[in-house]
Amino acid sequence: MSQKQHYPSGKFQWSFLLPRYWGIWIGIVLLMILAILPWAVQQRLAHVLGRIAFKQLKSRRKTTLRNLEVCFPEWSRQEREDKACHVFIDQMLGIFETLNAWYSPKWFAGRVTIEGLEHLQAAQARGQGVLLLGTHSTLLDAGGYACAQFFEPDVVYRPQNNPLLDMLIYRCRATIYQHQIDHDDMRGLIRHLKNGRAIWYSPDQDFGLKQGVMAPFFGVPAATVTAHRRLLKMTKAAAIPLYFYRHGDINNPQYRIVIEPALAQFPSKDELADATRTNQIIEAQLRIAPTQYMWFHRRFKTRPQGYDKIY
Repeated sequence: MSQKQHYPSGKFQWSFLLPRYWGIWIGIVLLMILAILPWAVQQRLAHVLGRIAFKQLKSRRKTTLRNLEVCFPEWSRQEREDKACHVFIDQMLGIFETLNAWYSPKWFAGRVTIEGLEHLQAAQARGQGVLLLGTHSTLLDAGGYACAQFFEPDVVYRPQNNPLLDMLIYRCRATIYQHQIDHDDMRGLIRHLKNGRAIWYSPDQDFGLKQGVMAPFFGVPAATVTAHRRLLKMTKAAAIPLYFYRHGDINNPQYRIVIEPALAQFPSKDELADATRTNQIIEAQLRIAPTQYMWFHRRFKTRPQGYDKIY
């Protein structure tokens, strides 16, 4: 969990001009320069940087390989190695795509298609808020920008511990999302859902069993958050799966958004059944583009007594 911030998100502070922040300012300028490069250069850089990251970030590489071994046992060792490397490449591509969404959004013109928008529109026409159940995609805010071409999304976010970095990211995201809601701000989530907003929420990480239950994920028991069940019960909002991914020739990539029908009888009275159902939805999404997911997180880190260690 992130530390509780003691500063307002998105607000400039004069202390940001102090020498301890100069390195971040230099980094931001470099990123803005990268954002104006042609995609042909960006994607080549992403491939080089992704391979370097795969080689150098040994702990993340090990976690990624283990996650893929657990979730895709049908893959050979060489397939897992190749896919794991591509996870890091896709993450670097996602950084460039996010920079384009922030600083050069016209680059996405004519590249985005959507399926199932009517499901979201129908729920909002009934006066319901919508909790869009998604994943931690390597596309990052590029996926959010793609969605914003068709509807007004809000997002649940975790504030950065560094206040300057938090301000910069918050302001960039403000060009995409109508509202950014702190993941600890339950009242804010409830208010926005009751107001009929559509909020992108990713219940796909391991936050321990204080916030969830053990439910199968790719057939392996995993700590699965259940907070969204309480949100849905309190707000009468619709739960609608959302997925977006890159496809086609990497030299001219296209982006597809898939919005599925609202989940019927969700939440139910059975917490474990709901957690299992949520994981099944996420599994189906990830199988579409397996390397466009942040497999370098320890999805199976919580192992209660009686469960075998994964890492």
